[in-house]
Amino acid sequence: MKARLDGKTPRDAAAMTPAMRRSLRVPQTILGIDPSLRGTGYGLIRTGNSRPVAVAHGTIACPKDWARSRCLAMISQTLRGLLLEHQPEVCVVEGLFFAQNLKTAIIMGEARGAALAAVGESGMEIFEMATRKVKQAIVGYGAAQKIAVAKMVQRMLELAELPAPDAADALALALAYTQAQGRFSLGAAKRI
Repeated sequence: MKARLDGKTPRDAAAMTPAMRRSLRVPQTILGIDPSLRGTGYGLIRTGNSRPVAVAHGTIACPKDWARSRCLAMISQTLRGLLLEHQPEVCVVEGLFFAQNLKTAIIMGEARGAALAAVGESGMEIFEMATRKVKQAIVGYGAAQKIAVAKMVQRMLELAELPAPDAADALALALAYTQAQGRFSLGAAKRI
């Protein structure tokens, strides 16, 4: 703290804790993941002194005729490639939800597991946020529809085009995480 007040910053950025990075407003790349077997959304944003900027976003799409194992491998491989290319410091995934259909819940859990395993290999911090909290942070209403989230994400990141629904949800996760870090709220993002 004394070094910060004296206007000095730590020389070794790797030795900085996440709290120190946030306090110094060091640019940070955040990966948001909205897991799903057939359409896992991802979104990378970069923060710093100004507004967050979209680095990359998209959907890991798997055709319906692919076996589940092939889809899970595709999710893991694609995320590993994104991690190598963009080297984010933090990952935020959509929190668990309660599905009425047990089969759907298991399939969603498998997709989430494939994503978490790929990210976990990198050793980075992983957080989860509840869907309602993300919608509340981005749109101001916890039960907002996907189109409202996509339009607000487009506005916040100044995107030329409306992002695809799954990519918009992933970008919203990353944005909500950055907002939660700037507040004195407890429990907004849970480390997993």
